[in-house]
Amino acid sequence: MKTVQLFSLENTLAAELLEKYEYPWLALGEIKNFILELGPALDKNVYEQIDENVWAAKSAKIFASAFIGGPCIIGENTEVRHCAFIRSSALIGNNCVVGNSTEIKNSILFNNVQVPHYNYVGDSILGYKSHLGAGAITSNVKSDKTPVAVVTGGGRIETGLKKFGAMVGDCTEVGCNSVLCPGTVLGKNCTVYPLSRVRGYVPENRIYKSEGNIVVKL
Repeated sequence: MKTVQLFSLENTLAAELLEKYEYPWLALGEIKNFILELGPALDKNVYEQIDENVWAAKSAKIFASAFIGGPCIIGENTEVRHCAFIRSSALIGNNCVVGNSTEIKNSILFNNVQVPHYNYVGDSILGYKSHLGAGAITSNVKSDKTPVAVVTGGGRIETGLKKFGAMVGDCTEVGCNSVLCPGTVLGKNCTVYPLSRVRGYVPENRIYKSEGNIVVKL
């Protein structure tokens, strides 16, 4: 579940930030400042500043009804559709889809990520070509407000973070109306069945059918 095991860093502008950390969730507290430093240095032939601390690629398509709060970077050929709500501190890659009524805050979306319908992505990192089905969300705060731990087969990793949604590896598919509980880590190339409640660590190349029913992809 280390950073290099989950993500292909060549597919994000956040590579310089993420490569500093063995575990990717350690970067969550630095996303805001990283965007504020990176934004003014972006290629002005490709990006333009469209609002205070908001930079968008000139090729991005942003619907008038979308709200984009800074700091934020929106990559090339990305669509931000009707009534999307980018609250703040979001670094969104190239060729992404941020869809109708989707909310994003303090998160990194690698290139080619799709969160197209009624999704919530908070304090999370979504890897290259990952996809959340309609209504799938990352739950980023525990009900008792205590710090989030990542639960693995070998024990618990205490993160010290009160807000930590999910780390979703490259090319992973999350089915419609699923909930990724705080501290969920999905490896590369996983599939999560619709209506799932996922917690803890799911290794790469797995199919999550239900709690206790996780099989290896053939």
